[in-house]
Amino acid sequence: MSKIDYYQILCINKTASDTEIKKSYRKLAMKHHPDKNPGDKKAEAKFKEINEAYDVLKDPQKRAAYDQYGHAAFEQGGMGGAGGFSAGQGADFSDVFGDFFGDMFHGGGQQTGAGGRERGNDLRYNLTINLADAYTGKTVKVNIPAAVGCDTCGGSGAKAGTKPETCGGCGGAGQVRMSQGFFSVARTCPTCGGRGNIIRQVCQKCGGSGRVNKEKNISVKIPKGVDNGTRIRLAGEGEAGRYGGPNGDLYIFVQMKKHNIFEREGTDIYLKLPINFIDAALGTTMEIPTIDGGKTRLKIPESTQPRQRFRLRGKGMPRLNTSQYGDMYVIVDVEIPSKMSKKQKELLREFRNSSKGGNHHPEEKGFLDKVAKFWSSAS
Repeated sequence: MSKIDYYQILCINKTASDTEIKKSYRKLAMKHHPDKNPGDKKAEAKFKEINEAYDVLKDPQKRAAYDQYGHAAFEQGGMGGAGGFSAGQGADFSDVFGDFFGDMFHGGGQQTGAGGRERGNDLRYNLTINLADAYTGKTVKVNIPAAVGCDTCGGSGAKAGTKPETCGGCGGAGQVRMSQGFFSVARTCPTCGGRGNIIRQVCQKCGGSGRVNKEKNISVKIPKGVDNGTRIRLAGEGEAGRYGGPNGDLYIFVQMKKHNIFEREGTDIYLKLPINFIDAALGTTMEIPTIDGGKTRLKIPESTQPRQRFRLRGKGMPRLNTSQYGDMYVIVDVEIPSKMSKKQKELLREFRNSSKGGNHHPEEKGFLDKVAKFWSSAS
């Protein structure tokens, strides 16, 4: 019985590109896959037919032979009879299922390098600093308990004078393949556990893992401008990998202590400045602290109101990884004396009487005008 044309099986033209061939194959393979059509012999036969066609058309040499000789190129005695091509033998299922099943067809599990070496774990360290350190930047030393490379075996895990042997079960690949029907699935080698080698005599110090637990002393450079949640990555300062594998990374997460004078919002800082009501009314000049540890003079103009803000440009925090600085805001907190002498009270009464009928308190006058309108409309 004559075979159906491979292009017709994949529903494509003879001029189809490699991308079009692959796209059509994926769509048809998923549609007719036996797992989606349990017990359907027709679907199973169609699935095999699709894979046979794709196995030929995805390969430039096979496709060229097929375009010239047709199916005869792969029949016994034809082009494939003696050193030619063989169609339909082991289609690359990962082309269609790789997107859905991840590493199943590529021997998933923990990634290992040459010789079964495994990358070490990343580590996290929470570092608390104060606002002054965040302003200037600082280098601090931290002690971190971690797995480090064994200096006795050099990280191999083997006893001094010996070395790991290539696993005979997988030939050093760390995987063995098992066939299930027309599937070929890679699994972790049960003999070596995926490492690809076997340690006959283990290092007594590390027990064969290639690493030991130890406290690492690490210098961490804190750049100026860091804030709560800033993450600093130190490549290779994490745990050592097993069997001589590469180190993981260390991540420093910055946390800020609360300052007893300043408050911070991004690169801006705020200072609450308490002044007495006389200085707020008459005006004054005051020395105030700055975040760099110095001080500056701030002029408080007369008639300064409570919660009034004064902006000092460039006196805030540095912007991370730049030469720019935020601003400092001084918020005035006008204080009323809690105790007054008889003389002070008399002077204040005199001041109050002299202020009646004047326009010295615009907000108060505006409020009283609104209240008067409210009462008149309600009556």
